[in-house]
Parts: sequence; C-alpha cells; structure tokens
Amino acid sequence: MTRKNFYATINLDRAANQRSDANWLTGQLNAPESRVVPVWRGQNLVSTGAEITMIDIDIAHMDGLTSEHNQPVLLGLVGETTYFSVDISHMENPVEHDVLGSQGEFADLRQVGQIMAPEQGNLLAYARGINYWHQRHRHCGVCGAPTLSEAAGHQRRCTDAACNAVHFPRTDSACIVLVYHEDKIILARADRFPPRMQSVLAGFLEPGESLEDCVAREVFEEVGVKLTDIDYQHSQPWPFPSSLMVGFRARALNTDLHPDPVELASAGWFSRDELKAITPESDLQLPRADSIARHLIEEWLAEG
Repeated sequence: MTRKNFYATINLDRAANQRSDANWLTGQLNAPESRVVPVWRGQNLVSTGAEITMIDIDIAHMDGLTSEHNQPVLLGLVGETTYFSVDISHMENPVEHDVLGSQGEFADLRQVGQIMAPEQGNLLAYARGINYWHQRHRHCGVCGAPTLSEAAGHQRRCTDAACNAVHFPRTDSACIVLVYHEDKIILARADRFPPRMQSVLAGFLEPGESLEDCVAREVFEEVGVKLTDIDYQHSQPWPFPSSLMVGFRARALNTDLHPDPVELASAGWFSRDELKAITPESDLQLPRADSIARHLIEEWLAEG
C-alpha cells in the first residue's frame, strides 16, 4: 500500500478488558490527565485557526456535558492519557457553553478530517461512530423497551427484565471495488455525488453473502460486467454514519457497460492517461482524498 487509509489506523489501546471494571473506570474519570472528546449532532470539536486540530476537554468538565441519555463512552488510552467521549446533542447551542464556546467550533469531519493529523482524525471518527450508535439504539430492537449503556458505552442492555437483550455497536459492511481491464478502470457517477465527481463501484453486503460474492453481484447489477480475480486490498472504517468499507480489485470479463438507471447517472472506462491529466478545472473529478475509493484509484495509477 502507498499509505494507510484515513480513519483506519489509530495508536489507541481500546482497553476492552477494563470496560466493565467499575473501579478502574471511576479512577480514569477522576484522573486529571484524562480527556473528553465531545460530539454534537454528528459533528466534532476542532480548532478555528489556520491549522485544523482536534479539541478535547479537561475531564473535570465531564459532569456539565452528560445527560440522562448521554453517558460517557470510553474510547481508550493513548500513552498515559485516557480518552472518553460524550454526545452533547441535547444542547441547543454548545458554543454558548462556558467551556466549549471558548475552545473552537463543531465541524463535519467529512469536511475537515482529510486536512487533520491522521491520529486526531481517526480518534474523532471513532467518537462520532460510537455516539451515532448510541443515539439510534435507545430502545430495544427486540421488545421496544428503553435500553441503558453498559461496559463503558460499548453495549446497551434492555431494561425489561423479561427481555434483558444485550445490543452491541453496529457496523454495516460495504464492498468497494476497482474494476480494471487492461489499462482502463470503471468509474461511475450517482446523482448524489458532488458535481463532476466519479468513483469506483460499491454496495452493501447482504445476509448470507461473502465479500467476494457481494463484489461480483454489485458490479453486475450496476453496470452488467462479470468479474474474475476478485482480490482483497484493504479496508477503511467510514463512520458516516456507520460503515466499514472493504476494498477490492477485480478484472472485468466483458467491457460493455449497462448502467442501472436507478443507481447510476453514468458509467465509463477511463485510462491512466485520462485520470493523470485531471486538473481542478476538469469535467471529471476523483473521489475525496480521505476515501478508500481515492486510495484504490491512486494505487492503480501509481502502477503505470
């Protein structure tokens, strides 16, 4: 690989063995070196200066940030520092908070993550993803009763004693594939994409399906191309809101394209020379720099 995927590598000890250790957690919540990573309505707190950096809060301010439904979540340890996160979406305007308002601003990680230090962006992505899960699993999927956070925020338990179901953070797996034939690859455009952007093909894994079968099915459904040599490349957590992107490369057995009009606005074959000639003014633009889609394309471009 030419580089690590954004949001994929983090120098963090997730401290899984301590998540149910009440004494250890209490100690970390009271340790002066512990820090809090706040998340507000899916956005992260960052600096407002020329260099975008992560802003974390002194653990002493934790009590003023939590609510009945939003308890602290243990992220883990970086060196001697323990990081927690808390969702403050119950606040109407966090910039009016005595501490938060003086620190920075809340921003969409999709807009700032690619220009941040990777370790910081990765930690913010983790905080965003797990808090998203908590927000959407306040009730039991089995019986509908309220759930409560357990294991330092890494599971939720149904409050109905007769049910007592335990729920764990959800990740939706999606396969993404660079399809090649000789010196060209398939790029496609969906209506939801930013203007001029085209990308490699992707789709969600279905029940009872292997990752390789998902790749073959999605490509055939979207452009009518059959594949061989389906090879895993690397993966990327994509907490927007809760996906794991599993990257592949595959060789096309046929080159005629039949784009699904429901899924795609267009699809085509593009050569290395065409893609290397792209400028900011070109009608064709590649996916965002922090995406695994861009990484797959750049790896292929570097080979020829």
